[in-house]
Amino acid sequence: MGMSMEAVVGVAVGIGLAAATGFRVFLPFLVAGLAARWGVLPLSDGFQWLASTGALVALATASLVETAAYYVPGIDHALDVLAGPAAVIAGIVASASAMADIPPAILWPVAIIGGGGVAGLTKATSAVTRASSGVATVGLANPLVATGEIAGALGISIAAIVIPIICAIVVLVMLAWLALRARRFLRRRSVRPATF
Repeated sequence: MGMSMEAVVGVAVGIGLAAATGFRVFLPFLVAGLAARWGVLPLSDGFQWLASTGALVALATASLVETAAYYVPGIDHALDVLAGPAAVIAGIVASASAMADIPPAILWPVAIIGGGGVAGLTKATSAVTRASSGVATVGLANPLVATGEIAGALGISIAAIVIPIICAIVVLVMLAWLALRARRFLRRRSVRPATF
C-alpha cells in the first residue's frame, strides 16, 4: 500500500518546516500557523491550535524576542547551546503538525526520525557556522549570520508550504552535502600529525 499524494506533500512540508526550526525555533510555527489560518496549510489532528489568535500572537512575540536575542553578542552563543535540543523538539512537532494525511502510528516515527533529524542537522550546521564566524571575525560578522538564519528560516518555511516537494528535495540534498563536507573535514583533522 503506497502513500497518497497528500501524505507525500505533508511529509515534504514537515521536512521543510523541520529544517527551518534549525535556524529559528518559533518563526516556522508562526508561518505554519498563519498558513493554516488562511486555509493554505491543513494541520494534523490536535494541531489546529497553531492557527488560533492566541497562538499566533504568542508565536509572533516569541519570534521577535528570539530574533532580537540573536543580535546580542554573547546571548547568541548561549542561545545556540539552548536551541540545539529545542530545535530538535520543534522539528518533531513542526513536522508532525503538517502531516495531516498520515495515520498517527506512522506520523510520530516519521516526525521523530525525519523532522527531529533534519532539525538537528540544520541546527548543528547553523551553530558551527556561527562559531566559525565568531572566531574568524571576533563576532563582528555574527549579525550577518543571524540575518542569514532569519532569512533561511522564513524562506524555507514559506517554500515548504508553497513548493513542498521541491523544498524537501533541496533541503535533503543540502544536508547530505553538508554531512559529506563535515565528514571529510573531521577525517582530515584526525590524520594530521600532532605538533609539539
